[in-house]
Amino acid sequence: DEDLLQRIQATIVQVQGDYEKLSSITGNLLDDHHQKQKDIEALFQSLERLQKEKADKEDVVLGINVKADKAALAGKVSRTQFDTSVERLNEMMQETLSRLVGQEQGWHQVQQQLSEEMESKLDRLELGPFRQQLEEHWKSVLEQLKEKMMMTEGHDAAGIKKQLLAHFHCVSCDRPVSMLVPGP
Repeated sequence: DEDLLQRIQATIVQVQGDYEKLSSITGNLLDDHHQKQKDIEALFQSLERLQKEKADKEDVVLGINVKADKAALAGKVSRTQFDTSVERLNEMMQETLSRLVGQEQGWHQVQQQLSEEMESKLDRLELGPFRQQLEEHWKSVLEQLKEKMMMTEGHDAAGIKKQLLAHFHCVSCDRPVSMLVPGP
């Protein structure tokens, strides 16, 4: 019974450790998710600004004709690069969400296992009667042992003239105690 309790306690400690790890991982994933959400929002704001400030082809041609700085044009993001970046960011978000769902499923599995472990554990109400039963059994074993000792002591001698002092030791402190041997 004590070994079973130790194993249950070890399992509970392990489950708690797994729960803490999962909570930490989930927190990290949520933080990553929030950061990526902020990045997406910033990209959408940049997209809106680009759409508002988008130059017409005629304006660009006119700007080039006015000898616009080509380095300034090179610094602008092309539509294909932007689309590629948004696509990649979207894929990363999907991957993060799938990881988060996987972690949540693992957490539910650990929670279910913990619930099952807790249901199979003895509670304090069950331990009281069990303890009482053990104490009663122990008392009956001690009584039987005393009876057997008394039966074996009575058959040692054919008879005695006077009562002898028997040498006994106290069970709790182990000091010598003098007692009279019962009998005539």
